[in-house]
Amino acid sequence: MTRPSERILGRPDWSFQRALYKSMGYTDRDLGKPMIAVVNAHSTVVPGHFPLDKIAEAVKEGIKEAGGTPVDFGVIGACDGIAQGHIGMRYILPTRDAIANDIELMMMAHQLDAMVLLGSCDKTVPGMLMAAARLDLPAILVNAGPMEGGIVFNGKEADAATVSEALGLYNAGKITMTEVEELEDGACPGCGSCSFLGTANTMCILAEGLGMSLPGSAMIPAVDHARLQVAKESGRQIMSLVEKKITARQIINRRSLENAVRLNMAIGGSTNATLHIPAIAYEAMVELDLGVFEEFSNTTPHIAKMNPAAALNVVDFHKAGGVPAVLNELLSLINGDALTVTGRTIQENVAAAKSKNPALIRTFKDPWSKTGGLAILHGNLAPNGSVAKPAAILPNMWQFQGVAKVFDSEDAAIQAITAGKVKAGDCIVIRYEGPQGGPGMPEMYKPLKIMDGMGLSESVMLVTDGRFSGSNRGGLVGHVSPEAAAGGPLAIVQDGDLIEVDIPARRLALKVSEEEIQRRLAAWQKPAKKITSGYLNLYASLVESADKGAILRHRD
Repeated sequence: MTRPSERILGRPDWSFQRALYKSMGYTDRDLGKPMIAVVNAHSTVVPGHFPLDKIAEAVKEGIKEAGGTPVDFGVIGACDGIAQGHIGMRYILPTRDAIANDIELMMMAHQLDAMVLLGSCDKTVPGMLMAAARLDLPAILVNAGPMEGGIVFNGKEADAATVSEALGLYNAGKITMTEVEELEDGACPGCGSCSFLGTANTMCILAEGLGMSLPGSAMIPAVDHARLQVAKESGRQIMSLVEKKITARQIINRRSLENAVRLNMAIGGSTNATLHIPAIAYEAMVELDLGVFEEFSNTTPHIAKMNPAAALNVVDFHKAGGVPAVLNELLSLINGDALTVTGRTIQENVAAAKSKNPALIRTFKDPWSKTGGLAILHGNLAPNGSVAKPAAILPNMWQFQGVAKVFDSEDAAIQAITAGKVKAGDCIVIRYEGPQGGPGMPEMYKPLKIMDGMGLSESVMLVTDGRFSGSNRGGLVGHVSPEAAAGGPLAIVQDGDLIEVDIPARRLALKVSEEEIQRRLAAWQKPAKKITSGYLNLYASLVESADKGAILRHRD
């Protein structure tokens, strides 16, 4: 089979293209080898991507050693943390699809043969995996690795999210500004993806679980020399995939996607995985919806527990055996014959892996809990589903009834919380923050962090059509579908209504009669758009609902 680059670089018809490459110093020898894209999200504005310049050099060395020609290009990659709490958060989820589109455009325009994808952060990793599935070329993902934990605060190593929690403590008068400043200086001791099990590290772990990253590589710290070794080996391995003609869809398919869902349940991963795995599945031509998460949540044990659900961190997870140790415990549940970028199966890759720290990674027979770290809730308030994270919610909050306090934006909720207008037993409803209504489905990160600092996270529930950070803990139910902007029942909740959250029963209910719900829905009027120009306006008109992965549907 002719490689894509061979079709546009042969003489004499394609001497024009050869001349353009030669203007940059490429030789005839270079142009006769497979042309391997090194797709790099490096920037100096995103800590998780800051180390990728050096990682790219190691990848390129590996490609050259194995007989390929590396060609690199950049893609955007935004920082959820820097975008938190202001209009920038509305732009974060939309970057995922922009990244996938940009990679498609560059790869197809230049007819490159394969790609090594370099990204670490929340939307970058799924966007890159979406592109890999869409293009169906040989591909490997390499991440930059997580940060180490910071100074000790409240009995555990601090991280970026700890600073937000400290602001709640400061607002409550429990710590001084000097203590906040000390934490600001010491929470993030070096670059890398944030050191807790947020969406970034969840998706890097799931990329390995999908078989798209080398075994054991997901949580190697950014500062560890093994990170560069893995990068070089990934450069060599992409050439093996080219030689063997192993393309992305031979790895990303129904069986490996099911493995990723199982793995997410077993580690108590981010709620955002319920957006990203279905979106990757869509690009791989696989039908996978919230029903799979619901089924697997009930049948997958929670095996690994780490920050924010426990004191130990993702670096500790790596030292304890990481992804291979968890997958080894799950072999009776997962599709062990799924192919990986090593050319071997998942089962072959993890056969010898064992937990080195049972205080973090437990066994299949003795898990943290018998059901998974996520739960899909249905009911008259979420006919198409909603997502909770029992791994980050104290068991006393798993069955909750509270009086609704309704806000039509995150900002309005934050103002009420900081003003002391939210009390124990309340159920905060934040609506019109879904994919269409936000637009962009921003994270309700800040309200939960403030409540945590104010001591309300164990007594107040937050229900929203927006989403959450993987670092959030406390009473949370998000991704309520249909969203309020699409006329979902969340749009007609009123102050004083009683809301029930029952995680064991997988139920989210508005305790109002069906007749009253229908009366309110008939009287509801869709509010005006918040943003009427630019990319977010376009995004709002194209995006599907959260239960469908907030995809931009592009197939007939």
